[in-house]
Amino acid sequence: MTSAIEFEHDFPAQPSAEMAHREQDRRRALEAYHYFYPTVSLESIARGTRAAGAADNKAAMLVMAQPRHVGFTLNSDTPYAGGILDLRESGPIVVELPPGPLVGLADDHHQRWITDMGLPGTDAGKGGRHLILPPSWDEPVPGGYLAARSDTWLVLLALRALPLGGDLDAAVKLLTSVRVYPLKGGDPGEYTFTDATDREVDTTPLAVEDNLGFWRILHEVIDAEPPVEEMRTMLGTLAELGIEAGQPFRPSADTARLLALAAAQGRDEMLVSAFASRRADRMVWPGRAWEWVGLRPENGSFERPGSLDVEARDRWFAQAIVASPAMFRRAVGQGSLYWLACRDAAGAYLDGGRDYKLTVPLPVPASLFWSVTCYDAKTRSEVTTGQGKAALRSLFEDIAPDGADSVDLYFGPSEPTEPDGAANRWIQTVPGRGWFCYFRIYGPEAPAFDGSWQPGDFTART
Repeated sequence: MTSAIEFEHDFPAQPSAEMAHREQDRRRALEAYHYFYPTVSLESIARGTRAAGAADNKAAMLVMAQPRHVGFTLNSDTPYAGGILDLRESGPIVVELPPGPLVGLADDHHQRWITDMGLPGTDAGKGGRHLILPPSWDEPVPGGYLAARSDTWLVLLALRALPLGGDLDAAVKLLTSVRVYPLKGGDPGEYTFTDATDREVDTTPLAVEDNLGFWRILHEVIDAEPPVEEMRTMLGTLAELGIEAGQPFRPSADTARLLALAAAQGRDEMLVSAFASRRADRMVWPGRAWEWVGLRPENGSFERPGSLDVEARDRWFAQAIVASPAMFRRAVGQGSLYWLACRDAAGAYLDGGRDYKLTVPLPVPASLFWSVTCYDAKTRSEVTTGQGKAALRSLFEDIAPDGADSVDLYFGPSEPTEPDGAANRWIQTVPGRGWFCYFRIYGPEAPAFDGSWQPGDFTART
């Protein structure tokens, strides 16, 4: 295939050069969209968290996720707390965890992992004082702290407590006993938690992910944060598009149109990675429709030997939020496993207007608990229906009959009338909308890995 660029006396002809510039800008915009989607997503989390009543360095949002909460693949299994830390204002900040079944992490403004806390962290659930250092901090780190450095001023602190034995009150009490305060001059008792469980909350970039608003938010972040060395090339790409720290973002009409189109196409391409990937390693078991959500179990940075796994990164951030090594581990007894189903046993996408059955062999190999959660394909958030729920959870619903070797779960627009008890094991879906499911196992046991235990596929009921 020859170049479409025409030359005159070995120099690019002007009309061809203009065409080449437009095509180059389009390609740059698409690559930048994919690369910086996690950045815009995290900034959206920050804005949604503040809108729910949280305040940087002062109060976190506490929530037991419900369908009213728009957030990428949030689940109703555990209470969450999300807090925004502003290290420019506070300096180094301490996150002090008590002993107990807490799971936490800190990610920077680009949604890059900083540190794990609690059970998957260096304190291993025994409690500890984690210290988040700001960019370019060059003072000695005092003893007695588990220190980690952020490359950005803004940090997301994400925590959850496991409600062992179904004791939700105890989990919330443990979660709200976490203390957050500046290293220098901070009061450990000032940090609070604001409960947003009964409020509508949106922590997603859905409103801007397919339009010019994406680039406006990205410019604000780039302008506010120090440059990260590993992002130099992509920051240069943004600069060519008029998105540069210290400079106003004033795209021409043509550039604005190009950027809006690139956002719409980039979003669609990321959804292809999420739900129509061609990667063979996404499949969990031969002959089953279940897929791994995370494709890089060895780390939280999507690195593979010699390169960044861009498909794995796109796939994750199109569906989910935050990343850490603990989230992707595939090890007996450690963390949790996330499996995705977006197709039925016949290979068709799950349709909110059809009825399905899912057979789950018992016992499920979970040392803690397990759950099935349904998400809307467009919002990547819990399905919203008149039923008002999107999850079936072994901790809170009676979905595992004593002595049974399997249980059937039901999904569809209308409440099933048979067999007996089916309505108690049913999640309502919305006609005309696609949906997908996450199967989560907390404290996975060996059969979850060796193939001796496998959930069935979704089977359409006629």
